[in-house]
This record gives sequence, structure tokens and C-alpha cells, in this order.
Amino acid sequence: MRQLIIIGSGPAGYTAAVYAARADLKPLMFSGEVAGGQLMNTRVVENWPGTKEGVMGSELMMEMREQAKKFGAEIIDKKVNKVDLEGKVKKIWAGKEVFESRAVIVATGAESIMLGVSGEKEFLGRGVATCAVCDAPFYREKTVYVIGGGDAAAEDALTLTKYAKEIFLVHRRDQLRASKIMAKRVQENPKVKILWNTELKEIIGKEKVEKIRIMNNQTGKEEEMVTDGVFMAIGHKPATEIFKDQLELNEKGYIKTKMSYPGVTTTSVKGVFAAGDVVDWHYQQAVTAAGMGCQAALDAERYLEDKNE
Repeated sequence: MRQLIIIGSGPAGYTAAVYAARADLKPLMFSGEVAGGQLMNTRVVENWPGTKEGVMGSELMMEMREQAKKFGAEIIDKKVNKVDLEGKVKKIWAGKEVFESRAVIVATGAESIMLGVSGEKEFLGRGVATCAVCDAPFYREKTVYVIGGGDAAAEDALTLTKYAKEIFLVHRRDQLRASKIMAKRVQENPKVKILWNTELKEIIGKEKVEKIRIMNNQTGKEEEMVTDGVFMAIGHKPATEIFKDQLELNEKGYIKTKMSYPGVTTTSVKGVFAAGDVVDWHYQQAVTAAGMGCQAALDAERYLEDKNE
């Protein structure tokens, strides 16, 4: 019987592991098949506090992993495929193995929705980005393309206007899906040009992104456009598939937490806490995820100390 199991790595999971291990909870973490989450695909993180020169996303995640292990966290690089969170004893399956604990922290994160076009994965972190707030400063006075038509795409395009020389918003329909106010801001910004009824077909380059191939879905005409970067802004999908029948989710599929004291990371099930991008669909930053990981560990510690639980 474990005191605490953490499902998922990344800033939220690793921070939770550090705090829980220092509290002598001897946490067991399942890091998933790709440990470290989305930051493993991020080039330089310049907005992580205390790193004046910036830090490689993968390097930051490995440092956090080693820090958690230093204090006694046990990490298994396997994906959790099934859970039973009801009752005082929580059951977690990794493959055919079952593990039991008194408390669980879910930090499985969310992944950017991708199109599956050629070059998309190959150039991730080398001209293909999924977070304008994170990467926009790298494109100062450059030409970029934003793919999407919802609020995420509108926000990314507007963020990029502070840095990029010109921004092209590629949308497959003839009107934006974004909220009226966001759509209005984008359409009125002189730096943003919207390519209506247009689809991304391919991302082209050698060492980094050099061009994209786009198609007008009304005429069938294809063009190759020179660009310095491509921002995929179609949205995010939370990794909550195995929790659908276990925890209360919101309309977007993210885990609902109380978000009020005491126990801000408490979910709809006693003894289960959630942190990071699996909860937060708004900010989705490494530092906010880490902060929630800290909260989840402290909430779990208090829960485990309560003799009535």
C-alpha cells in the first residue's frame, strides 16, 4: 500500500513529487511513455523564473526529475491504462500490474491538437510551435503562419503581433470560430492577414522550417509560402480518457477541481487531486502547472494526515 501515487510527469507532476517526497510520503510516479510532457519538445524556455539565459525544455524536465528522485520519489516510465478511484484504497493499473495507494495526484496534462501533415512532428521545436506566449519572442521581425480559427488561434496571432513582422492566419472556413471580440481584434490588426478557406498541407525545410504548402479548398489551388515559423493553434486535448467515468470533467474534458480553500486541487473524489494542464485550459504555462503541482502535493499531504480519512 502506497501513501501517494502521481500519474503523469511534466512540471506539475515533478513538482508534486518533489514536495511529496520531501514530506516523506515516498510517492510513486508513473511518468508515462514520454516523460516530461510537452516541454520535452520545447526549445528554449525563457520565462522560467531564475534562468536568466533561458533553459532547454528537456533539460529543465530532466533536472526536475532528478530532483524528485533525490528526495525519494520512485519513478516508473510506464503509462497508466486503468484506474479505480472509488473508496479509500485507490487502484492504478500499468499494463497488467496493479498498484494501490491512499491518495492520487493526476498530472497527465494536455496535448496540442495537430493536423498530422508532413513535417509537423519533424520540425516541432525547430520552427513549428504550439505556444505563442512561450515562443513568440524568437520570431522578432520574422514572418509566421498561425493555423486555426478559434480563440486559441486569435490569441496566438495577437501575441505574435508584438514581435513578428507579419502574421498570416490560415483558416479552413470563411469566418472565424473565435468569439466576436477576439475575431474583431484580429481582423482589425494591420499586422495580421487572414487566409480564408485555406488549409495547411505540408511543412517544408531542412534543419528548420523554411516553407509551407497551403491549399485553397474552394479552388484547389496550392502554393508554397516562405516562412520562419508555424504556430499550430487548433487547441488542446486533455489526457483524461481513463478518468471519464471516475472524475467529474468540465464541458471541455478537463478535470474539475474545487479551486477554493481548503484543498484547491481536490477533485470530485475524496483522496484524488489534480494539477497542471489537465485542469487548466486557460493559462497552460510551465510555471502555473508547477505551482498547481505544489498545491496538489500539499493538499494530498493534509488529506493523508487527517485521521478521519
